[in-house]
Amino acid sequence: MEKNKIIKELTIIFWLFIIGSIIGYIVEMIVALFQKGYFESRKGLIYGPFTPVYGFGIVIYYIVLNNIKTDNKIKIFTITMIIGGITEYLFSLIQEKIFGTISWDYSNLIFNINGRTSLLHCIYWGTAGIIYSMYLKPIIGNMEQKIETNCLKIVTVITVVFMIFNASISFVAANRQTQRRKNILPKNELDMFLDRYYPDEYMDNIYANKKEIKQ
Repeated sequence: MEKNKIIKELTIIFWLFIIGSIIGYIVEMIVALFQKGYFESRKGLIYGPFTPVYGFGIVIYYIVLNNIKTDNKIKIFTITMIIGGITEYLFSLIQEKIFGTISWDYSNLIFNINGRTSLLHCIYWGTAGIIYSMYLKPIIGNMEQKIETNCLKIVTVITVVFMIFNASISFVAANRQTQRRKNILPKNELDMFLDRYYPDEYMDNIYANKKEIKQ
């Protein structure tokens, strides 16, 4: 694959991640409203309306379904149900191993897997896969034609830089909060900066549905 095609493909994947993360944030906010009667932050990153697990889910849909190339709804549902469930499970596992927290727990549902995913949520992922194939996939073709515009290139570069910063500060701030829970004192200027500008109250407000796992 030549360089221009690789850049175009990566650009599409990046914007699918952004779109999926925003859609996921909206969905999670609506779910929180129905569950609790009020809006609750369900962000996965500190800045912006992003819930990355959904972004990664759509990217995986794009990669897998592009290689399979099928319009069979049953196949699409089955495939996306499985990969969506795996994605959700892995995100929960990684979050717990790195930060000692989880953002969802399905232990109260039947046919759940370690509380990280469940049959019901896999069905949601499969349904989302059908919606993706019917409505979002055709839009991607239009995206491919507009990738070459200079305006979009500039916006993409700016957004990539912002998301790298966003993901980085979200990671180090969450990691520092984990250290504070273990009564680890700040060791350097970065730790003191994080303690001052990203204290527990601030972080708990952003990640309102986060739960600490007792080690």
